[in-house]
Amino acid sequence: MSQKPLPEINAAATPFVKWVGGKRSLLPELFARMPAQFNNYYEPFLGGGALFFALRNMQQRGGGTFYLSDINFDLINTYQVIQRDPEPLIDKLRQHAAKHSKDYYYKIRSQHDLDDRVEIAARFIYLNKTCYNGLWRVNSKGEFNVPIGSYKNPAICQENVIRVCHRALQEVDIRLRDFRKLQAGRGDFVYFDPPYQPLDRASFTRYAKDDFGIKEQQALRDLCLALHDRGAKFMLSNSDTSSTLYGNPVFKIATVKAPRFVNSKASGRGAVNELLITNY
Repeated sequence: MSQKPLPEINAAATPFVKWVGGKRSLLPELFARMPAQFNNYYEPFLGGGALFFALRNMQQRGGGTFYLSDINFDLINTYQVIQRDPEPLIDKLRQHAAKHSKDYYYKIRSQHDLDDRVEIAARFIYLNKTCYNGLWRVNSKGEFNVPIGSYKNPAICQENVIRVCHRALQEVDIRLRDFRKLQAGRGDFVYFDPPYQPLDRASFTRYAKDDFGIKEQQALRDLCLALHDRGAKFMLSNSDTSSTLYGNPVFKIATVKAPRFVNSKASGRGAVNELLITNY
């Protein structure tokens, strides 16, 4: 909880980080395919949380609980810091913004052993806002290794965005947790936005220390089948190459066009097919 009153802000909550594969541009497609009613909401591959924030903006008090989780410690720690008290984080981001330079970026990037949770969160947002394409990629040791981006005036400290997110995250359950531990049941709704099955060899799936390969894709499919048996509803986003995993009649598959901004070749950017997979 905040230690002091926040200024009044009349604004809708939006993601406070850039996230590769973020769903802001696909929100109309997602809303069009969501169930009309559900109890609790689960999002176990949280990322930027675009769908969560959009739902939270519309939610009236007295609804079900929002359960947000991810296996990326830096990401979840930042959500939790913002949920508790955004002001120390904002103060630290102001310091990062004032000192930002190429040398400073690589100095902060090398700080893999911080132990203060506010400093860890500020480092996460600073690197996210100043690295190449907002790409969060780590090596096998879990160390962030993306080079600096070419931004003239990066939005490092978005105070109002963070404060509005603080309000939206109240009474929300936020946990560092593997997707396989999901506890959704009858009447609940789950949105899955996992690392996609790769379209080509240039694709990457290492957003956390452990890679997200074919075994994890299969485990996710099996979890979806288990959720169906429990009476939960789910919607899952994935690449167009994943259709062979979802041949069971339980799965209803729709194809949508989604923008693709990150690719080593300019010819690989633009609109691509993605799948939206549901059990209803």
